[in-house]
Amino acid sequence: MIFAAAASAACGHKIGDSCSISSDCSPTGDRICDTSSKPGGYCTIQGCDFDTCPGEATCVRFFPASDLTKSCTMPTDCSLDEVCTNGRCALRSTEVRYCMLKCGGHGDCRGGYECRNEERQIAHGGEPVPDPATGTPNTQPFCAQAKGCALDSDCDLGDTCDVTRKPPSCTPGSF
Repeated sequence: MIFAAAASAACGHKIGDSCSISSDCSPTGDRICDTSSKPGGYCTIQGCDFDTCPGEATCVRFFPASDLTKSCTMPTDCSLDEVCTNGRCALRSTEVRYCMLKCGGHGDCRGGYECRNEERQIAHGGEPVPDPATGTPNTQPFCAQAKGCALDSDCDLGDTCDVTRKPPSCTPGSF
């Protein structure tokens, strides 16, 4: 009985692992494969909340870049149906949440992905869900798809374009 439980636990992948279909991530269906993340997909849990992701992950909220039009420094700078995220107001109704692999530096993320600290979250999107009990911001860095590129000039934050990757993406500098 113990052997069967250990064998079934080994079948799934951790948050942030590569995948092609959701069953690659979990045989029980509790994780999905985000195939829009390139290269290689991204095992995740969609619809998470603060402190609901597995230990290796943190819950991150994303908003469409097209909705981030108004600057803000505090929640009161936005209307009631908006949230201030990474210095921009975004419609609450457009928020999508995913469990994302925690990291301490770029070396913790697989190829084609970057460790998004606060600077990279502002530049490239995503923000860990704040603690709802205290409103305290969550500053945990997480692994996410690196910015795509064709030339070094397409990159920012001191990154360089690695055209040998499929698809080509910005290779993060030190952090």
